[in-house]
Amino acid sequence: MVELEGVALVTGGGRGIGAGIARELAAAGMKVAVSARTLEQLEEVAEEIGGVAVVADVSSPGDAEAMVAEVERELGPIDLLVNNAGVAGWEAEPAWEADTDEWWTVFHVNVLGAYLCCRAVVPGMIERGRGRIVNTGSGAGYLPGLRTTAYGASKAALFRMGEGLALQLEPYGIPVFTISPGLVKTAMNEGRFPEDAPWTPPELAPQLVRVLASGRADKLTGRYIHAEHDDIEDLIRRADEIVENDLNAIRLQR
Repeated sequence: MVELEGVALVTGGGRGIGAGIARELAAAGMKVAVSARTLEQLEEVAEEIGGVAVVADVSSPGDAEAMVAEVERELGPIDLLVNNAGVAGWEAEPAWEADTDEWWTVFHVNVLGAYLCCRAVVPGMIERGRGRIVNTGSGAGYLPGLRTTAYGASKAALFRMGEGLALQLEPYGIPVFTISPGLVKTAMNEGRFPEDAPWTPPELAPQLVRVLASGRADKLTGRYIHAEHDDIEDLIRRADEIVENDLNAIRLQR
């Protein structure tokens, strides 16, 4: 397995996929901070991995900036930002009857939250000449048949935001990736899918982030990578072909 060094910040790191990513990065050798809106689960994960717990609402500009400042005081400059914080926004009623504030909250957390965290870390990464960003996307952003109007749209927007940021940061050598962790059994998905659904092993997304953090896949900046259906080692070998042919991207085919 790839050994790592440096500092990582994982938002939404108190449970589920985020906690798994935090554990994987710590096991690889990184100093890891985890953040979320509630302290109890954060403290448990942080204590387990010897990291730092920071309570923050990523959709608040003040919280995002304060979170990054606290992590850098405690651990040092952030080398890897994992934008994993998110809400599902499963709609119990038709879109035209949904509470507008609840509907918009999905975008506030899933898209604005990731943007604000990027905004807080990117200037330091540019100044130091190093850094990587990984966004946790979802197949809901491109797969058909999703009967919600907020969640899938927010994850599609997250990918487009990440792709645009990757292009802006390319001259500075700071890669940005968006990953799909697959269908993982988490509290967010509880009761939403049958037991015989095609569940994705929970360790695959953390293992993928570990490889992305290593720098070996930097040529794939701006690409969309699926933790289960993409073989990251194969993608690394084929990186020039993937960039030349614009593969691993969400596109309208005319």
